[in-house]
Amino acid sequence: MTDLRRVRAQEERRVRAEARDPTGLVVAFLSELLLQADDGFLARRIVARTRGTPPTSVSATVLGERFDPARHTARTEVKAVTLHELRFDPERGRARVIVDI
Repeated sequence: MTDLRRVRAQEERRVRAEARDPTGLVVAFLSELLLQADDGFLARRIVARTRGTPPTSVSATVLGERFDPARHTARTEVKAVTLHELRFDPERGRARVIVDI
């Protein structure tokens, strides 16, 4: 959505999400991050902690700043996170996600 090298970690926000399963949790969490972006907030760094085995909730500290058109380039807007072909490996902390643009 923008060049992260130009985003500064000046503001801290808390983001939380819950779901019935890990795959749903990925979608819920990324959707919460998209809500922050819709509010004009660009995330630079995210520190997240999951709860449950398998994980069904996540709380995160998100560091970033508000979008500044003088410094940030607006790129392709992500409109939604999809479940289509979503893959999540909670043990490795990795996910493959397809988004709607």
